[in-house]
Amino acid sequence: QLQLEESGGGLVQSGGSLRLSCVGSGATMKIYTIGWFRQAPGKEREAVACISSSDERTYYADSVKGRFTISRDNAKNAVVLQMDSLSPEDTSVYYCAAPLNWIQSRWFDSSDYDYWGQGTQVTVFS
Repeated sequence: QLQLEESGGGLVQSGGSLRLSCVGSGATMKIYTIGWFRQAPGKEREAVACISSSDERTYYADSVKGRFTISRDNAKNAVVLQMDSLSPEDTSVYYCAAPLNWIQSRWFDSSDYDYWGQGTQVTVFS
């Protein structure tokens, strides 16, 4: 069974960058579509980015498009989320997740994802 663990969160000044990593164990990550989600206090969990397993097509929320980049590091059995030009609005706990059965048109729907990491905190100060 796939297990996911996020790392790389921290405290960063507005305009800065962070690189989050989602490392898998128990299975090969490249056969899974992997999504990144985030949840701020008092808010619903929202999709950030996704990379498909079949053709490595990427998907981004409008709020992060052009600033965040999702990619695979197969040598480390990981998926990376590079976050640039961070703003205080990006402050959240970030989670990676994988679905058993992925529906492309619903890439942003967290209810379709079955495996979740424990999350990593990202705090951006102005």
